[in-house]
Amino acid sequence: MRLLCCTTSLLLLLSWPDCPVPCCRVSGGELFDRIVEKGFYTERDASRLIFQVLDAVKYLHDLGIVHRDLKPENLLYYNLDEDSKIMISDFGLSKMEDPGSVLSTACGTPGYVAPEVLAQKPYSKAVDCWSIGVIAYILLCGYPPFYDENDAKLFEQILKAEYEFDSPYWDDISDSAKDFIRHLMEKDPEKRFTCEQALQHPWIAGDTALDKNIHQSVSEQIKKNFAKSKWKQAFNATAVVRHMRKLQLGTSQEGQGPTASHGELLTPAAGGPVAGCCCRDCCVEPGPEMSPRLSPQL
Repeated sequence: MRLLCCTTSLLLLLSWPDCPVPCCRVSGGELFDRIVEKGFYTERDASRLIFQVLDAVKYLHDLGIVHRDLKPENLLYYNLDEDSKIMISDFGLSKMEDPGSVLSTACGTPGYVAPEVLAQKPYSKAVDCWSIGVIAYILLCGYPPFYDENDAKLFEQILKAEYEFDSPYWDDISDSAKDFIRHLMEKDPEKRFTCEQALQHPWIAGDTALDKNIHQSVSEQIKKNFAKSKWKQAFNATAVVRHMRKLQLGTSQEGQGPTASHGELLTPAAGGPVAGCCCRDCCVEPGPEMSPRLSPQL
């Protein structure tokens, strides 16, 4: 069974780190690093990046797969070429959205997780679209829409969907880009754009993305805001429930899938089909449950 290797615009990493096939080697580096290294970066560049992500995530959603941990650190360049494709990695928290099943396990990465996940409500693939909205926001200003050193306060911001397009960082960004983000970072998942709808937005499909160089501002903010390791860390259901209790919210647990005990972090299974390649000879079709095993938290 072989599936999920290449789409027309983006490669999906679904194999293991020691895969012997040469094309499995990803050498282009992380998204943020490439942006910082550029001397010229525009809103149109961000639009092209988000187009690739949307195209690939739509492919996943059409197959019934919810990634549940989309973030810039999981977007890698295949090689060092200027026009290299972006690759989505780390499917350790991914899960099939089977008919009749309910997704409700709180998982993801602080700052990118959708409000309905933190509210411990049943959720759908719309959580990935929220995360893409957060990524698009960051690509245009270099800092996250939600941030607080205190996780409970951070989650409270996200639950209320409280974010701003702050001056002066957003003064040179088009209204079309802001409208695009609002449709993805919509609190109500029923009103939130799907990948298909987002791909049809003028900022992606049209010519409304501006060509003004925003590299200096964006790169400075990326270097300032993303040295903090907590933005790179996934969290488990137990940690979220603990925070939600502080916010006096009810808790629930997904009917199927792994459960986490205190002090454990959901991570990719060793040797399993999680991350590493783009080739048909070593990619496998995901089973009903794609969540990883548990390992000690560092």
